[in-house]
Amino acid sequence: MKKLFYEVGSLDKRCYEKFSLTEDLLMEHASLSIYSYIDKNVKRSKSILIVCGPGNNGADGIALARLLYLKYDVKLYIPFGVKSKMAILQLKRVKLLGINIIKEFSSSDVVIDCLFGSGLNKDLDKDSELIIDSMNSLNALKIACDIPSGINNKGQVTKKAFEAKITITMGALKVSLYTDIAKEYVGKIIVANLGIQRDVYESNTNIYLLEKSDIKLPFRDKKNSHKGDFGHLNVIAGCKKGAGIIASKAAFSFGAGLVSIVCHEEIHLPSYIMQTHSISNNCSAIAIGMGLGNYENEEIKSILSKDIPLIIDADLFHEEIILDVLEKNVVLTPHPKEFCSLLKISGIDNIDIKTLQDNRFFYVEKFCKKYPNIVLLLKGANVLISKDNKIYVNCFGNSNLSKAGSGDVLSGLIGSLLSQGYDPLHATINSSLAHALASNNYKRNNYSLIPDDLIQEIEKL
Repeated sequence: MKKLFYEVGSLDKRCYEKFSLTEDLLMEHASLSIYSYIDKNVKRSKSILIVCGPGNNGADGIALARLLYLKYDVKLYIPFGVKSKMAILQLKRVKLLGINIIKEFSSSDVVIDCLFGSGLNKDLDKDSELIIDSMNSLNALKIACDIPSGINNKGQVTKKAFEAKITITMGALKVSLYTDIAKEYVGKIIVANLGIQRDVYESNTNIYLLEKSDIKLPFRDKKNSHKGDFGHLNVIAGCKKGAGIIASKAAFSFGAGLVSIVCHEEIHLPSYIMQTHSISNNCSAIAIGMGLGNYENEEIKSILSKDIPLIIDADLFHEEIILDVLEKNVVLTPHPKEFCSLLKISGIDNIDIKTLQDNRFFYVEKFCKKYPNIVLLLKGANVLISKDNKIYVNCFGNSNLSKAGSGDVLSGLIGSLLSQGYDPLHATINSSLAHALASNNYKRNNYSLIPDDLIQEIEKL
């Protein structure tokens, strides 16, 4: 896992006060990091346009121009002049070298966005919008310094933003790079070393970025075993029975020893999935909500009251009966619309989807502060998983998963690990990673993924 931070100004200040580093020294290393990437990936014959703002993000770009000078055809564009102390100093240095400072926007093979960085805290003006449009229109390698301009310090895009292929962020990873909307703009993210190793630069945090290496698959190391050693998941099937069947197939493929669908009607099932009309005596976890539709409230209350690990999805997030489980160790997996409903039912807030999507981290923290026993997985382009005061970000998802049934697969995976004895948080983290990484391994057209394809890829992990 890697650490994420809401802001890094305090980390910079700590470098000045504790390690006697200077703003100039940190900036030099910031520009050197971008220089190193260009030196390794851009041919000498290419032209480079560096677009600089008036503050320290612009100062990083001006320092970069000095490092690239004579090695590349460098054009420095500073449309709003310079205002910060460091930007004034860096401009003085490049002028003494005689670097080309252009008066009008110009095309190039590489464009580097150094307009605003992560400190942006207001809407763009029309001139800034025009410059961002011009940068985006270039057929060029697009690199953002720190964070693409137009993304504010909350990770929101109010109007437009620079569309980077590469973002080289300074010192540490920022939460604002991992909002759903930011995913459209950041491209590949690289962290620049600012003169000390990240382990020293970074401090404590409660937000973490999951890595591929964090996944722990349910491999069976025990040789003397039987199916009962690996749990018995019960999946509650409602009026949309396909959802329950998909979840059941995913659960079985992810290691559950037995999987039974609980349904009052006889339904056609794969030969390895059992059917029952009530919760099994040896049930070790329950998955409920997927395609549930209309179900008798008393029966649902009876199921939710059982002292068995629960994964809850979909329809139940619109029902007040969900309040019966919010003090338990339960996994909830809403998508944004369902989470808005959950926030309203639980008395936390009454918001629309846009407000939620603009403030995903805030509302996840707010919900989990009120219900610290719950494991919450908020679906999205970047999945947020939270328990108590910690948040884990899974950024590996992609548009392959934007299909009906993908969420049912996820519910089955979580239910499977719960039935095998994983604690709710680790069942959710590992299932979410398996779900996303499997979707990335799918080799056919990204519009063609169906649940069975996803389950097959999970079997290959």
